[in-house]
This record gives sequence, C-alpha cells and structure tokens, in this order.
Amino acid sequence: MRIAILGSGAMGCLFAGLLSRCNQVSLIARSEQAVKAINEKGLRIREQDGTLFQASVPAYMSGTELGPMDLVVVFVKSMDSISALKANEGLIGKSTFLMTLQNGSGHDEELARFVSRDRIVLGVTRHNSSVIEPGLVSHGGSGQTVIGLLGFDPSTIRPIEQAFTACALDCIIALDIERQIWSKLLLNTSVSSLTALLQVKQGFIIDDPYACSVMETLASEAVEVGNAYGYGLDRDKSIESIKALISKAKGGLTSIYADIRDGRLTEVDYISGSVIRAAQKKGIEVPCHRMLVALIHAMEDKGRA
Repeated sequence: MRIAILGSGAMGCLFAGLLSRCNQVSLIARSEQAVKAINEKGLRIREQDGTLFQASVPAYMSGTELGPMDLVVVFVKSMDSISALKANEGLIGKSTFLMTLQNGSGHDEELARFVSRDRIVLGVTRHNSSVIEPGLVSHGGSGQTVIGLLGFDPSTIRPIEQAFTACALDCIIALDIERQIWSKLLLNTSVSSLTALLQVKQGFIIDDPYACSVMETLASEAVEVGNAYGYGLDRDKSIESIKALISKAKGGLTSIYADIRDGRLTEVDYISGSVIRAAQKKGIEVPCHRMLVALIHAMEDKGRA
C-alpha cells in the first residue's frame, strides 16, 4: 500500500517507521531539519528496552509531486490540518482514503473538505511516542489501533486494517468509532492536558494523590458529557482503564507536555476544548475542564512571553 504520513512529530515518525515494514511509505514534514536528518540517518525508533529500529523512509517538504496515495494519514497538529492538506492536495486522488489518528475529536469536519465522507477514516491509537531529536523518537508504549467509518460499509477499509496488521500493528475496525474516540478523549483530557499543566511524566498523575484526584474529576466530567450523547460509559471502569494504561507507560511524555515545555501552542482546544463544546450543546457544566483549558492557554502565553 502506498502511504503518506503528514507530520514529522513523535507519532508521525513512529507510524511512518512501523508501517514501512510492509508498505511504501513517504513522510511529509514542514521542518527542513527533520527532512535532512531522516534522509541522511534514516528514521529511528528507540523502544523501551533500548533497542533501536531504523527504517528507510524518504522524507519530503512537499508531497505534491508524489502523486495520489492509497492512504494519507494526518499526524500534524490539529490546528494545522487544513493548511497541511491544502499544501499536499496532490497526494489525494479519487480512491485515496484520508485517515486521522490525531488527538481530540471533530477532525472529520476538516477532512471532509478534501474527500467524500466515505473516504474519511477516523481512528484512535494507544501507542505513545516522544521526540528525542529530529528523526529519532522514543516509543513509550504500545497498544491497539482502532479505525472506523461514520455510517459507511466498514469492509472498504479492510485493506487498511490488513496493511497495519502486517506490520505488527494491532489494528481492528470498530463499528462504534465515535464511542472509541470519546474513550480515548477521556485519557487525553484527564491525563495529557494535566501532564502539560504540571510538566510531569504520565506516571506522576497516578502516583501523586492530588494529581490523581484532579484526573478523576476531569474523567468524571468527560464521562457525563459522553453519556449525554449515548456512549454508555461507566465512570469507575473508565478511571480504572486510564490508570491501567498509565501504569504501562509511566515514563511516557505527552505531546502537549512537550509543547508547553518548548513554548509552542498546544492542541488543548481540540482535546479538553472539545469536551467543553460538547457539554455546551447538552447544557452540562464542566468547570474543571474550563479551568484546565484557561490555565493551559495562560502557560502558552507565559512561554511566548
């Protein structure tokens, strides 16, 4: 399968490298430094046990000349999706699937500007990665990748599932992908945003009783909102699932943590902010989320200052 990955960040590099095992993968980056490093040294993935996997993945500043792909996976920051897709429309043909494995929700509305809705693949992944240096990432944790379509025949994306599975990426198709996205959102909004605010690794959230209490409050608010949309989430089971996932990757660093650390804008409006927007539509109050988003934006301002 011909696959293009948009974005040379932690997750873009991770999936480009892993998928290159059995597919023809190209990586599209905006950073000249990243393109140079990947093309000269290869795309390198450091596993938790210290082993290093090196993949031969060509990197480009633009994918326009590469022609239409079978699959384009969007891994840029959520606020950059439209500009990245506009700059690389040459990758998109009539039979191209657009996939988003980005954090948060609502991405299908942006992807629908480029392909018909039956070509939009939504997904969530439990893999975790962080950038060590351009072209070198740390694979902090593994897990299942779940993909799906909104209201269309799921058999059309079976080849994508098979392409992922062939590369030892545990991938399944879900008929309830919206619920799956919300379940992943629980983790991001209650843990990732909190690690950014506190500037800590994931493990601190469950090891520290105060941080854990805030995490549980955030998760509870998100569960209430999700259930207002009929997702049937269990609060206690959701919190236990979050704790179990963190315990497997306690040293993991989230992308939003790195953004605050390095003085960049974050995706908080697409993560915790999406919970606030969904709550507003149902008349539900989520005060902890509102405070968290405000504090993250204040830290962004502090970083720029």
